[in-house]
Amino acid sequence: MEYNRMPLIGDEAPSFTAVTTQGTINFPSDYKGKWVILFSHPADFTPVCTTEFMTFGSMMDEFKQLNTELIGLSVDSLYSHIAWLRKIQELDWNGKKNIEVKFPLIEDIKMEIANKYGMIQPGQSTTQAVRAVFVIDPKGIIRTILYYPLSTGRNFDEIKRIIIALQKADKENIATPADWRPGQDVIVPTAGSCGTAKERMENQNEDQYCLDWFMCFKRERK
Repeated sequence: MEYNRMPLIGDEAPSFTAVTTQGTINFPSDYKGKWVILFSHPADFTPVCTTEFMTFGSMMDEFKQLNTELIGLSVDSLYSHIAWLRKIQELDWNGKKNIEVKFPLIEDIKMEIANKYGMIQPGQSTTQAVRAVFVIDPKGIIRTILYYPLSTGRNFDEIKRIIIALQKADKENIATPADWRPGQDVIVPTAGSCGTAKERMENQNEDQYCLDWFMCFKRERK
């Protein structure tokens, strides 16, 4: 089998038409104006994947409030997907129970979509997709890529934090520092001239402060 180059941050997300547990979808045209989390998992009826789907299912409303849609993918069949998602509704784990997964889960038996996104990595498996996460913006551009090995479940708080940080950066032309959480101070663009740098250092105020000329922050109002 030939393996495609993995798309990179800043690339247009590869387009596809797919059969899913929620009907046929055309991506990205069906998701114009929406942020999308496209993620793959190795197989249905596996324990790590089950905990992940229970978590994503329990967070659907939180992501919808962020104008974000979820799309899952594995190389299993549609009927396997349906049986697995029905079984998930019967499980009770970590305070999560009666979870109905309402977002689409793609059938990708021929691995065509998985290969478009570099989700099949031969060093791990030639028949299973690794745990990939692609965050795609409303213009269909890939903004974040996360890859996890088969044995490691994803951190869903981090996935949500990434969406919030990207949306804030786009809206306010800022960046977020290490370990940033919503409500914390953010970084303003580095001064582009000596004059601007000098002005920032001399005119710090309650809204903006600098640790040095190249490192200035905007305070977030509580």
